[in-house]
Amino acid sequence: MKAIEIRNLTKTFGGKKVVEDLNLAVEKGEVFGILGPNGAGKTTTIRIVLTLLKPTGGQVKVWGYDVVTQPRDVRQALGYVPQEKAVDRFLTGREHLILVADLYHLTRPEAKKRIEEVLELVDLSHKADDLVNNYSGGMKKKLDIACGLIPNPKILVMDEPTLGLDVESRIRIWDYIRRLQRGGLTILMTTNYLDEADQLCDRIAILDRGRLAALGAPEELKKGLGGDRVTVQFGPLQDRLDALAGTLKKELPFVNEVKVSPASHELEIRVTSNEEALAPLIQKIHHHGHPILAIQYSRPTLEDVFITYTGHKIKEDSALL
Repeated sequence: MKAIEIRNLTKTFGGKKVVEDLNLAVEKGEVFGILGPNGAGKTTTIRIVLTLLKPTGGQVKVWGYDVVTQPRDVRQALGYVPQEKAVDRFLTGREHLILVADLYHLTRPEAKKRIEEVLELVDLSHKADDLVNNYSGGMKKKLDIACGLIPNPKILVMDEPTLGLDVESRIRIWDYIRRLQRGGLTILMTTNYLDEADQLCDRIAILDRGRLAALGAPEELKKGLGGDRVTVQFGPLQDRLDALAGTLKKELPFVNEVKVSPASHELEIRVTSNEEALAPLIQKIHHHGHPILAIQYSRPTLEDVFITYTGHKIKEDSALL
């Protein structure tokens, strides 16, 4: 049994398909990330998993329970950390957790025990009785995580877990997520931060315009681009780039792909070997009489993966769905 199974999921709003024929499976104990620009369908997918929306078509199961026919069982398996801070600045941290425990119908002994556990887990025990108004942004996010953990869920759903936080706070939240996973928790998260997905996620799904564009482990997806990238810029009078591209691919065995950018007088070259490919590559270009203005070597990033599979950057769209 999978932690989450999504089969042929479709969701339509006003005749427009926001999610279309989506198939995903989240394994127990993994951190699974859903990436995509605003409008890609990731938030809609999360809301369906949380039983807040009903699918137009397809099926979603959480811990074996159907989100449409068994919503109560689904909710008992889930904890949720929303994108927006769900906190009241005039309550203390402990009062927030008591309120959440009441919503989940925990008995007083159960609630007291669980509250102490989650406060210790997110390092807020020493601030539990302070007003949330005095919390930093990072502390408020830790309180959000604590609220999501109160029901002792099998799966924690996190929507943009570090949105708006400073770098130091983001790194601390990453540490908590890793700690939760080591404790056996399954985590489903959405994020627009590609570095976050790269650092935390065992696997990621890239959504674009409601469809699945790519799926796999971050490192596998990066390797799948065909190797490291070498960008070579030539002078504005260079008019033989197409011929040079063909020559490099034919004569150098480590060259997988060459893209020509006539407007910028550049070649983008994918190589399977490491930086040692630079020397023979430069020699070959000079041998054919092509002076180089600039050269840059870089390893594939998730940004490269995203652009390759979607044709645009992750933060270009603006609609929120």
